[in-house]
Amino acid sequence: MNKTEAFQYLDSQQDFLFHTSDSIWDNPETDYHEEKSSAILKNALTEAGFTVQSGLTGIPTAFSGSYGSGKPVIGFLGEFDALSGLSQEAGITEKKPIAEGGNGHGCGHNLLGTGSLAAAIAVKKYLEASGKPGTVIFFGCPAEEGGSGKAFMAKAGVFDGVDIALSWHPNNLNSVWSFSTLANVRVHYSFKGVSAHAGTSPHLGRSALDALELMNMGVQFLREHIIPEARIHYAITNTGGTAPNVVQAEAESVYLIRAPKNSQVQEIYERVNQIAKGAAMMCGVEVTIELEKACSNVLVNRCLEKVLYENMKAVELPEYSEEEYSFAKALQDTMPQRTLLADRFERLMGEKGRQIGAEYDKKSINRFIIPYHPSEKPVSGSSDVGDVSWVCPTSQIVAVTCAGGTPEHTWQMVAQGKSSIAHKGLLYAGKVLAGAAIDLLEQPELIQEATEEFKRKTGPEGYQPLLPPEAQPKID
Repeated sequence: MNKTEAFQYLDSQQDFLFHTSDSIWDNPETDYHEEKSSAILKNALTEAGFTVQSGLTGIPTAFSGSYGSGKPVIGFLGEFDALSGLSQEAGITEKKPIAEGGNGHGCGHNLLGTGSLAAAIAVKKYLEASGKPGTVIFFGCPAEEGGSGKAFMAKAGVFDGVDIALSWHPNNLNSVWSFSTLANVRVHYSFKGVSAHAGTSPHLGRSALDALELMNMGVQFLREHIIPEARIHYAITNTGGTAPNVVQAEAESVYLIRAPKNSQVQEIYERVNQIAKGAAMMCGVEVTIELEKACSNVLVNRCLEKVLYENMKAVELPEYSEEEYSFAKALQDTMPQRTLLADRFERLMGEKGRQIGAEYDKKSINRFIIPYHPSEKPVSGSSDVGDVSWVCPTSQIVAVTCAGGTPEHTWQMVAQGKSSIAHKGLLYAGKVLAGAAIDLLEQPELIQEATEEFKRKTGPEGYQPLLPPEAQPKID
């Protein structure tokens, strides 16, 4: 079986794949509670002839499906978690929740998991037909959005022994993911003081809320003295009550600290901890510090990026109907602040880029591939794929599943999650990942090259997770 035949096989399986993706969309679940979503994918893997292992490293919704034997081992990363508060009806161009305050697939992970599944079943078919040695593994990775599931899986050794890991993400563009991300930690700070009547006996109270506010003020001053690429975000989650005449005995906040490298995040995290402890001392209260999750920066692999890019060019891009363009345009009209390609391309290529981008902006669906452009600058977001990339050579793409300019984590993304545009992007991504994996199986020198690059970049220390050894995922 060659790549063309593998792609034709995926075409024959599209009803099965689209039904799988839509079923996950219909059951949006978050943060380690993706029972129905993970079951849908596990059942699909079993039906496709994979050996399924559930409950990886003690996480109920982490699983794998494997086929074959021996080396090389090619892994596909699948996600399937949704986002809270993004419930939305499918296929319409107005905001209309299915359940007020409910969950929704605002990042397209129903598509992500199923697209990786498509790649896995195509590579299984190739191994069956060719008789070549090799193992293909689909990794079901929960809680990407709020729990960094892959980081806990990587720390526990789930990806040890994998030679190459490939993934993708739904997007409004077709491109190789050729840049790093920011490492991050999410930390919970809980202050405990002493309550008292603020009018008659304030001297007996010790305000936890005062300590929290002093901590926030200290972090504001810290921002001037960290690297400009770093970010410190926070949310106050408990102010200790609503009565102003009571000294608040408790107060809580959650911080998210980001920076380009793990070591930089670790340094800033320790400085923020010192500020929290100092604020507690000033107010005579106690503070408890709990690191809830963390993920590493993505370690790019140029060898794998080039393999993926060649397959992006080799796989035929989806065709779109006038109805699909009209639907996408109607959704664009609900996004007045959407990012234009003219602005993005101008930053990359100057005035020429603006002109190119302006032509693309005339279409409501981006039916083109961004030329491969490796970058040393990280994007401002984070991904737990980063931890996998420090364990084995890893690379990924993004593929069009929505109208041009659609922001992630929005009702517009949810509304498009079951559309024909999304289905076509899922199938395209599955073919690209499968094609890249087949190239790697047929040309082992590519795996060797990617591995050598990986070893150069990880250095003698190798993977140093931000998660401490005792850290456990916040499942409850």
